[in-house]
Formats: sequence, structure tokens, C-alpha cells
Amino acid sequence: MDETSDFLLLKIILVGDALVGKTCVLQRYIDNSFHHSYVSTIGIDFKVKTLHLNDKFIKLQIWDTAGQERFHTISTRYFRGAHGLLIIYDITNSLSFENVVGWMKDVDANAGEDVDRVILGNKCDLEEKRIISKEKGEKLAWEHGVRFFETSAKDNVNIEKAFLALVQDIMNKNYIYGQRTDVVNLKKTEKKKCCSR
Repeated sequence: MDETSDFLLLKIILVGDALVGKTCVLQRYIDNSFHHSYVSTIGIDFKVKTLHLNDKFIKLQIWDTAGQERFHTISTRYFRGAHGLLIIYDITNSLSFENVVGWMKDVDANAGEDVDRVILGNKCDLEEKRIISKEKGEKLAWEHGVRFFETSAKDNVNIEKAFLALVQDIMNKNYIYGQRTDVVNLKKTEKKKCCSR
């Protein structure tokens, strides 16, 4: 790691209904792995990943929120202070798609209207079970002025691309070097001698 580099800390939140694949998306991005067994996220969990982009070291603190209604209040509390959100639905589940608008409202109310976000239509490997067309996903994203990707955590489709696009959008905002982001200076400092003999 370059000793003269600054270190940026970005808070990213994954949101969406239960069973849309948020945890699988996160595992694919962090560990490049996919697990067929399913364990529901209880409350909230997070992972960390470090990137080197535009001569900056960026630590992503990625929060995986529970999609079940009983955890809704807990999950939305974590939206505060977020720099970006991935709002995820399942292309085989029409209700998860319809609920994206509700999640967008939750983001506006708890993270602010200016926070960067990307909509992901997950499980695009299940083409034979598809209910939501790619065009519907693109139209919804266009209506909200956000980016859109269809993804598959299982087949590793567009996962890296979606996270990178979100991080680049955040980095392109002027406030990134201001108060919104924790910038930790990694430069080594010389120890000053207090006494000489």
C-alpha cells in the first residue's frame, strides 16, 4: 500500500425484500463464492472490501439488511450516513419488483434523496422462471434516474460491475472529499524526540 495515499471509507447498503439474494450478491462480491444453502439475515450484517481506484484506497463497508417486515425499522436505521445503496429485486418475484418503489421512499426518508443508488434485477440465471422483463427494470430505473443492472450471484453476472458503477458515481460527487466521507490519512509521521542527550 502506498504510504502517501489517503484512505476513503464508504458505507454501502444492500436493500430489498427477503429472498431476493442480497446475501448471495454480497458473498459473490466479497469472496467470489456462491452457496446454495440459504440462511436468512437476522437484522443486519456487514463485510469490508478495499479497492484501489483513481489513486485512492477505498474501504467499502457493505451492510446486508434483512428484508423481512419485522426487521424493517432496524434495517432502515442503518441507511443514515450511507454513501450508496443497491436496491435489489428478484426477476422471478413480481412483489419484490413492486416493492422497489417503497424501498426507494425508505431511502429518501432515511438516507436522503441525493444518496447514490443502483437498482439490481437479481437471479437473471433463472430465465425460464422470469416474470419481470429486463425492459421493466430499465424503465423503473430510468423513472428514478438511477443505474440498472441485471445480475446473477450464482453465475457471477454484473456483480463487480454494479458495485464499481456505484462507487464511481459516489466518487464523482464533489462532496466525497468533504465531510460526507471519513478520510483517514495513512501517511507515516516521524516521531519527534522530546529530549536530547
